Amino acid sequence: MNAIGNTSGATDSGGPVDPALIEDLVAANRILAGHGVLDAYGHVSMRHPAHAGRYLMSRSLAPELVCAADILEYDLDSQPVDPRAPRGFLERFIHGEIYKARPEVNAVVHSHSPSVIPFGVSSVALQPIYHMSSFLHSGVPVFEIRAAGGMTDMLVRNPELGAALARSLGERPVALMRGHGNVVVATSVPLVVFRAIYTETNARLQMHAIGLGGSVTYLAPEEGRKSEVTNAGTVERPWELWKKSALRS
Repeated sequence: MNAIGNTSGATDSGGPVDPALIEDLVAANRILAGHGVLDAYGHVSMRHPAHAGRYLMSRSLAPELVCAADILEYDLDSQPVDPRAPRGFLERFIHGEIYKARPEVNAVVHSHSPSVIPFGVSSVALQPIYHMSSFLHSGVPVFEIRAAGGMTDMLVRNPELGAALARSLGERPVALMRGHGNVVVATSVPLVVFRAIYTETNARLQMHAIGLGGSVTYLAPEEGRKSEVTNAGTVERPWELWKKSALRS
């Protein structure tokens, strides 16, 4: 069931979306699953290209299985525009509240990226260790759900927790979620996929470097800023490769 552009029984839809953009969102799900950032859990969304108050995301489904017919439309309160839409993700409020707080953000990934988890539960900060992860130069905050909601099941299952996570993220591209995972944001689907993949890779490399013993040299903030600009201009190169591979089957 594809709810995009289907206004029968719907309220204030953002309207039809270019199938090529829907294909990008499908590809993003499969790419992130293929790179081990998403498994049976996690999700990726994009802001509706014609309506800033709407976003698009799969129904509740393992990311590797997502196809165009699974993409649904939500308002920024994370309610489906089509009341007949199938069940959505419990943590869709992550996406809606970040889109509310960050008007420049057009894509969001929430994952349980495994190498990142230790940095959300220890005193060791996630820092950019090489140029591909230079976007981490501004620091990576840790969202503590206990401070926002007390003792929970660790899921961001309402707008209040989503808004608290958005505040922890602030203006940065990545925030960790203690004992849970992380959230990554960007201005486009290709860029958010790039950042989600290289956040996981950086975490893995940083643990290897720490394990060698001795000191670790991280990117300086100025190096990070300069490299981030360079990398942003080359995102289409890996995106083309990743998308072709993800949609091959």
